[in-house]
Amino acid sequence: MTGKKIDVEKLDLDLMKEKTTENPGTLPYAHHAGSALIKPEDKGKITGRAVAAMHSQTDMQMAQIYEQMKLLADQAKKIQARVEVSERIYQASIAFEPLINHRYFLYQKSDGTDFMSMIAPEEWGRKKEWANFVAEVKLLADHTWEILRENS
Repeated sequence: MTGKKIDVEKLDLDLMKEKTTENPGTLPYAHHAGSALIKPEDKGKITGRAVAAMHSQTDMQMAQIYEQMKLLADQAKKIQARVEVSERIYQASIAFEPLINHRYFLYQKSDGTDFMSMIAPEEWGRKKEWANFVAEVKLLADHTWEILRENS
């Protein structure tokens, strides 16, 4: 081994004692060259990342809730449309007893009155009794009508 020899006589043991500790794990810095690097964290960066992650997560959850609200609003609109068509059908002239899960056709005459028929618009011959085809509907078990096709 080559290198400088340590002169034990010149060592100041009291000064060296001040630079050592019995509990090196409690020091806020590395206590020897082989220690793990201890680097103070940037608390602002940590907080910024946490806040950004929180915003990302809550934005995703809000988007999911918004999609659920849209779905519920669409379902409510469909139910409202069924109620409106059902009311119109029950005020129309019906010359037969409608059966559940059967398809029927709602027409409007030239005088503005409505009537139900079992004949589709494509099945009428030359003598059609209606001015406007309104909707193809199906009677549901709750006695509302599902709209299968509307005249656009």
